[in-house]
Amino acid sequence: MNVLVTGGAGFLGSHLVDALVERGYQVTVLDNLHRGRMENLARHVGGKGKIKFVKADIRDYPAVQEVVVGMDLVYHLAAQSNVMGAVQDIEYSFTTNVAGTLNVLRSASACGVRRVVFASSREVYGEPMELPVKEESPLLPKNPYGASKVAAETYCRVWHAAEGLDCLVLRFANIYGPRDEDRVIPLWLKRARTGQDLEVYGGKQVLDFVWVGYAVDALLAAADCSNDGAINVGSGQGIALTDLAARILEVTRSSSKARFLAAREPEVVRFVADVRRMQSILCVAVPEDALQELNTLAAG
Repeated sequence: MNVLVTGGAGFLGSHLVDALVERGYQVTVLDNLHRGRMENLARHVGGKGKIKFVKADIRDYPAVQEVVVGMDLVYHLAAQSNVMGAVQDIEYSFTTNVAGTLNVLRSASACGVRRVVFASSREVYGEPMELPVKEESPLLPKNPYGASKVAAETYCRVWHAAEGLDCLVLRFANIYGPRDEDRVIPLWLKRARTGQDLEVYGGKQVLDFVWVGYAVDALLAAADCSNDGAINVGSGQGIALTDLAARILEVTRSSSKARFLAAREPEVVRFVADVRRMQSILCVAVPEDALQELNTLAAG
């Protein structure tokens, strides 16, 4: 099977590429390397590379269409996926997450792709009224990143209705694991190892963290599962950031401390995913301790 992964040089994308290659698929990666890194794909490129890498931007429709030709399945992960980054550069966030997604959908429809799996985000819900958050909950984004994902999801639904394109939407909670760099867990691990204080913005957050391996399992299962609406992908467990900070300090045996700063208004304060659809449709189950992998990550 021929598979395209947009954003395949990024954190989640490169882990997905690893799994697809192990399954024997013919994998093509499209990435503009804005946040992705070639080091993440080092084992698959070079003289005996097992993937085809194309440096291109999803905002470039002709480039996207050229790559999509001949693909059976498209995983669309390329995005401006940093909340504060999207706030600081709304133009890039919109043109990448919305217009870029439209380019992928148009190309996939024109080229007869069997299915597009779209990586959305828990940010589409904004601040939920109740936890855990079901897929049927209102989409009320709090920041430009969430707004761009809502718009992209809307285009997925429209292309399915108007063009018959099979598009499955996965709404990811906070993913953590190796190769991540600029989200809370890797930032805090780095600071804990170097004796710096862990910067906690606000401190009232209760969030859902899921190991990257389970996120990849969900993506793999999404290739062939029944398509019946969006699916949350998370741990289904709420973890207070203050408790997360304490746990990181414990597993790293660090003398650092948590330092509390003013809350950042665009960031969601409370989110825990209802993962019953993930469990029943994708057959992905997360252990009771969603942070059990922290020990391994901290040791690395």
